[in-house]
Amino acid sequence: MESPAFGVEMIDKKLLSILVCPVSKAPLEYDTEKNELICKVSGLAYPIRDGIPVMLESEARQLTADEKLGGDH
Repeated sequence: MESPAFGVEMIDKKLLSILVCPVSKAPLEYDTEKNELICKVSGLAYPIRDGIPVMLESEARQLTADEKLGGDH
């Protein structure tokens, strides 16, 4: 079985369709460049590690003002 190229991770579209932000319950967007799940409602970005979304508020980072407005991705 071949593994994906180093540093390239994808998230299953079906999984993305059922995941919501644990803070706001809003839908998430996948940022392929940063490998994060983005919630513009709560202003948080959840990391994806080894193909697994880390849906903990304590592990999320705050979005920048540009990211919240839709710039940068």
